[in-house]
Amino acid sequence: MSEDPRSGIRQVDAPGLAPGPGYSHAVSADLLGRLVAVSGQIALDGDGNLVGPGDLEAQTRQVFANLEAALTAAGARWEHVVRLGYFLRDAGGVGVVRAVRAEFVPEGVAPAASLVEVSRLVRDDLLVEIEALAVVPAARPSA
Repeated sequence: MSEDPRSGIRQVDAPGLAPGPGYSHAVSADLLGRLVAVSGQIALDGDGNLVGPGDLEAQTRQVFANLEAALTAAGARWEHVVRLGYFLRDAGGVGVVRAVRAEFVPEGVAPAASLVEVSRLVRDDLLVEIEALAVVPAARPSA
C-alpha cells in the first residue's frame, strides 16, 4: 500500500494479485475532499479540430493534454486522480497509451484503471477516449 500523507489517497495492491503496469488494483481516499469527475476526453484541440488523424500516439497525447486542462480547471492535479477509464478502438495499442501516460502522470501515481476495446467512439476518426475521477483533499488544519 502506498499513501500520500498530504492527500489521504492510498494506492492498494492486494496480496495474491499480479501487479499492474501503471495502475493500482484499488485506490482509497479520505471522504473529506472534493470529487472531480472528468468526462471522457477525445483528441480535439481547443478549436474542435481532430489532432492526429489515424495516429494513436498523437491522439492519446492530445487526450492527456485535455485531461490535464480539465483537471487543472477543476483545481485538481494528477496526484488526485483515483481512477482512469480507457476506451480504445484497438486494445493492441495499450503500449502506446502507457508510454504517453508516462509523459503526463508523475511516477508513483497509479490510479485504479480499466481498459475497454470498443467498436467505435462518438466519431469514426477517433481512436481513444479517456475519463478520470479525482478526489481533491480538503485543506487540513495546520498543527
